[in-house]
Amino acid sequence: MTALFPDTNPKAEAVLIGLLRQAPPWRKLEMVGQMNEAVKTMMRSGLKERFPQDTPETLQRRLADLLLGAELAQKVYGPLSEAQRAG
Repeated sequence: MTALFPDTNPKAEAVLIGLLRQAPPWRKLEMVGQMNEAVKTMMRSGLKERFPQDTPETLQRRLADLLLGAELAQKVYGPLSEAQRAG
């Protein structure tokens, strides 16, 4: 078996994989949800750094573009204004 985590001791990795295999489905789904929230938090942080002048609402709209794609985000939330697009 190839290492999933090359920076981790193989014995520690085996323990981790064993624990993940033993985890009930609800716990695995909970972990996926936590990872998704962590990714969204990092995306928001990147958007705030890239567009420091944006309001929280505009940042949320930009996040929707990233998560949903521009076309679906526009259908759901409406278009970004010209000023918002200029960033």
